[in-house]
Amino acid sequence: MRTSDQAGAAERTAAAPAEPRSTSATAAARQADEFSARRRGAVRRYLYDHPRVMDALVVLAYLLAGSGTFLNGRVTNLPAHLVLLAATSTVLMFRRDRPLAVLVILSVFEIININVVPSSNNIGASLWFALYAVAVAYRGIFSFAIAAAASVPLVVYTLFFYQFPVEFLRPDGPTALESNVITVIVMLLANVIATGIGASVRRGREHEAELRQWAVRNAQLASVAERNRIAREMHDVVAHSLTVMVALSDGAAVVVKRDPEQAGEVLGQLSQTGRTALADMRRVLGVLREDAGGGQRTPQPDHADLGALLEGFRQAGLPLAVTQSGPLLPGDPALQLTVYRIVQESLTNVLRYGTAVSRVRVLIENQPDGGVLRVVVSDDGHGSLDASMGTGQGIVGMRERAGIFSGTVDAGPSPQGGWTVTATLRPNQNRN
Repeated sequence: MRTSDQAGAAERTAAAPAEPRSTSATAAARQADEFSARRRGAVRRYLYDHPRVMDALVVLAYLLAGSGTFLNGRVTNLPAHLVLLAATSTVLMFRRDRPLAVLVILSVFEIININVVPSSNNIGASLWFALYAVAVAYRGIFSFAIAAAASVPLVVYTLFFYQFPVEFLRPDGPTALESNVITVIVMLLANVIATGIGASVRRGREHEAELRQWAVRNAQLASVAERNRIAREMHDVVAHSLTVMVALSDGAAVVVKRDPEQAGEVLGQLSQTGRTALADMRRVLGVLREDAGGGQRTPQPDHADLGALLEGFRQAGLPLAVTQSGPLLPGDPALQLTVYRIVQESLTNVLRYGTAVSRVRVLIENQPDGGVLRVVVSDDGHGSLDASMGTGQGIVGMRERAGIFSGTVDAGPSPQGGWTVTATLRPNQNRN
């Protein structure tokens, strides 16, 4: 039964297992990673691939920031300062793995540092790297809240307990309180900037991850669409060719004793149909080969092959009456293939399922303005009521092909008997 095509397709869709990640999706993910790597440049790419080298550079930058304390010649508690530098550098090596814990420890170290070495010129520097790591690891709102919380102890101590070194004050300069306020403002701005840079890096990495996922999803969709296209092509080739070959074989068996010469012609047509089917199958299956891109492809059938298709059905026993009205079909190969496949599938169904067929009419009507193209295939026979004979690909495949041209396909029994397939295509509209 022809309507079983729709039911069969629905059953297969519902029963289809989850699609595993395809080779094309893996290749798309690899290409996305390579694109991101090229955008980083050679230096950033090296540091991205060697995070511990980057951690060592961070420690080196912190040590350089603290080296100014030795240059001013007024450092006090030098052993304590060296111990704090070494301890802070060690903790910074773990900022990537435990950013929050590192931030808490460094907040305590900064209080100790400003208390033990008041003349230190790297107050709050270690917090910059820790806040950056927190912002990279956590979302923006949380990161800025943590930055504010981490700044509070050092700000409170600087404003209310820190004694600005007198040797750094000038008679015409700001007072000790004003210097403390300026120090606090600079520390807060530095913490905000460090957190902002980390948040920006996090957004960039999230964007790269989204691009990667988008590439993988697109590759998976393209793979599914290609498999569906191959399934449609295989259905059209196999169903049509085998149906015609069975009809020709039956015809040859009937006339072999009565007219051997005619039987020989039928068998020749049978052989030719088989060869054509094999060639079509090789062409369709060629896209599954990884090296198919470099091979010679057999072209898809076009409108010029429609006459040969109709003649083949006539030789298989269908009483065809073909009518074409309006201008010739446009030169679009996809449109020509769509018309070819719709006619092929419709006539194959008549040959497979129709009984007592005395007339089959094929109408191809192209409006003069090229706005609408109608393909009608009708017969006056009686269709089979065996639903198990449907494969679920025929009508669904025709509708998918018509949908490319914003078209529709209606298939069902005619009021006068028989079966009618009506395809309406709109070539001038944008394709879906």
